[in-house]
Amino acid sequence: MSTSCCPPDTPRARAAHIDADDLARMCKALAHPARIQLLRHLSDHGACYFGNLADVLPLAPSTISQHVSILKEAGLIEGSSDVQRVCYCVNQERLQALKSAIGSL
Repeated sequence: MSTSCCPPDTPRARAAHIDADDLARMCKALAHPARIQLLRHLSDHGACYFGNLADVLPLAPSTISQHVSILKEAGLIEGSSDVQRVCYCVNQERLQALKSAIGSL
């Protein structure tokens, strides 16, 4: 069984180009404070986070799940699960592309 849901870190030569629609999708995903806090928590954690994200914020687990789904749909986080646990991590390549795109505005 794999201990990580995330691809290994690789040096980033250049952030991938994202178009205006993709940028808007990612910005919309970050348009809620809870999603920003979740992304920060996962980013600060580093590699794969196997904890319960409902412990991160004082929100109902179903609400956390909705926020996680939005972040995953935007490609900002990745997750995988097996029978016993769920793992989450930040998609560093997408996050870097978002930072680069916002920086070029």
